[in-house]
Amino acid sequence: MAKRTPSAQKQARKSQRRRLRNRQQRLALKTAVKKYAAASTKEEALKLLPEVQSVVDRSARRRVIHPKTASRLKARVARDLTYLK
Repeated sequence: MAKRTPSAQKQARKSQRRRLRNRQQRLALKTAVKKYAAASTKEEALKLLPEVQSVVDRSARRRVIHPKTASRLKARVARDLTYLK
């Protein structure tokens, strides 16, 4: 942690909290996408699709991922739905 000024110490504490929060968000995003990818039937994937899109949108809104990355990810998830039977 920073040792110089009180403001540097506070900034270090804030960035640590942000890092942990972003890490949790990124993990939730990856888990949702993997769960969707593991879906074997189209019905199962259709149930998971809104949840995945919601997690992706939330991550983009909170700037955990870039908004264009979120858009690309949502498009890929929706496209993969067409390949399931």
